[in-house]
Amino acid sequence: MKNSFRILIAMLLFCISCNNLFSQDLSTTLYQLPSLIQNIKEDSIKRQNLKDSLSIVNFNQNWDTIHFNAYQKTNPIYPFKISFLDSTYASPIPRKHVITSRYGWRKGRPHRGIDIDLITGDDVYSILDGKVRYVGYHSGHGKTIVVRHYNGLETVYAHLSKYDVKVNTIVKKGQLIGKGGNTGRSRGSHLHLEVRFNGIDIHPEHVFNFKDNTKIRSKDVWVTEDWATPYYHISTRQSFLVVLDSHEKAMAYKKRKRQIYIVKSGDTLSGIAYKNRVSIRRICKTNKIRRTSTLKIGQRLIL
Repeated sequence: MKNSFRILIAMLLFCISCNNLFSQDLSTTLYQLPSLIQNIKEDSIKRQNLKDSLSIVNFNQNWDTIHFNAYQKTNPIYPFKISFLDSTYASPIPRKHVITSRYGWRKGRPHRGIDIDLITGDDVYSILDGKVRYVGYHSGHGKTIVVRHYNGLETVYAHLSKYDVKVNTIVKKGQLIGKGGNTGRSRGSHLHLEVRFNGIDIHPEHVFNFKDNTKIRSKDVWVTEDWATPYYHISTRQSFLVVLDSHEKAMAYKKRKRQIYIVKSGDTLSGIAYKNRVSIRRICKTNKIRRTSTLKIGQRLIL
């Protein structure tokens, strides 16, 4: 914080010196200087105090460096809010984001994150400031790092080939934490990235924009059950993204919650459509299947 404050003062003094070359109103500028410096200092202190208070609350709560999930018994109340101090995040890899598999239902099981293409040995970075909570080999994920951030959000970096940090390490946004790889249950090298809050996996693209830039979608992101349940999404295509930046929007969105239908013996598309009062076209479009597709017992369909 001290270094940032000094830089701001230096920039301010530089602006004043430039102003002297083109303006005679030096006395006014000097008169305003103390208040400008005070405002900068107060703003810097407020941000740091907020960051410190968030870190105290969220780092001391369920801090577990042994288990992948530190929140084994969580009963979420939807919708819930996640707040951010930053408007951008750091890219987790040093290349363009190519998502090979999205959050959602995949081959009969939930895929709780997104897969970003990389080459084994590529650097992997923490997307936000935080503290490393877990470093270890986790079933399915392979070599995994979990970083908890100042707002309580956790990001998971899986299928790594190497760790470059240890538990309880404080990391900065964009800091190297490991190397990409192909460990665990993985077909080809990629980064499996998860976003979690109090142990609940959240659709990463609901929070972060991975398509065109490195923007956080909103200062306040409200999460409904839709955006924390893989069953409502399909891993082969991007979900229709809705920014929920207020409690009112989240409650309105919650009311349109979609249903999941589990295919039973003897079911047909026409029969499912008739019983649930939806069109065959809608079922096919939502689930990316054809009218002639063969339904499997136990298959989940989003209505």
